Amino acid sequence: MNAEITISGFSYVRNGIEMGYPFLEAIQSVLPICDEFIAVVGDSRDGTREAILALNSPKIKIVDTVWDMNLRTGGKIFAQQANAGVDAITGKWGFHIQADEVIHEEDLYKIKDAVYKYDQDPEVEGFLFPFMNFWGGYNYIRTSRKVHRNEIRVFRNDKVILAYRDSQGFRVYTSRKAYENGEKGRKLNVVKVNIPVFHYSYVRPPKLMTKKGEVFHSFYDPSLVVDDAEKKEFKYESIDKLEEFKGKHPKLMEKWVKGQDWTFVYDKKKTTMPFKYRVLHFIEDLTGYRFFEYKNYRLLNK
Repeated sequence: MNAEITISGFSYVRNGIEMGYPFLEAIQSVLPICDEFIAVVGDSRDGTREAILALNSPKIKIVDTVWDMNLRTGGKIFAQQANAGVDAITGKWGFHIQADEVIHEEDLYKIKDAVYKYDQDPEVEGFLFPFMNFWGGYNYIRTSRKVHRNEIRVFRNDKVILAYRDSQGFRVYTSRKAYENGEKGRKLNVVKVNIPVFHYSYVRPPKLMTKKGEVFHSFYDPSLVVDDAEKKEFKYESIDKLEEFKGKHPKLMEKWVKGQDWTFVYDKKKTTMPFKYRVLHFIEDLTGYRFFEYKNYRLLNK
């Protein structure tokens, strides 16, 4: 193996404790295969920065930021924070893990194997990961067309691969200046790895889920007002399509799973899926293919 192959993990978070993000677990889940980890920490009021420092890892480097509230349109602030991580990483490959994403310990070293396998193949610019989008609790996965099934999380660190739109994915740009001037960029050439990302965005106590949703959406629509008033419980039952999860969660998430103190049971009779999506899902079930799916990548046949 080439000793020069290095992997830099990076993530961003702000008020992670208050908003119920498993950000410490996210960091720890990838740390073993990273040569360094850049934690981009926004101006938090809840001890988020201190909690990361308490992990006491020499690999972790903190980049402090102040979130620009003028960027609360279309999730631009999220891309800015992700790119602060891109700017700081020094490894040959970047590994982006978001604050509500965790990699299973049984899969971790498969990622490193993939990086080593394709490092000398310049056509491969990144790796595509399937997502398990948990909903309502730790035993259901949302599988409708409303959630992303695959996303890029590992890519070559050449400083022109940057966060696309709201940092959900990444693209190649001709230059940083072109990116800042609004260039749409080119989709990355990627290899898909059969390594799921455990995504816990919609798994919180119902009232906290409402609060988190309000805060999150306020970074897409600045007209939304977020206050500290008592919140109504989030209605997890108003959902389109779920499947039962029968696997094992990462060990890092065990305390979260055992600590669930609310109950949600999926009832298909209460499904809120529009008719056109019912038709599309029916076709998908018959053919195994998801028509009209948005794909922010170019999948290589390797």
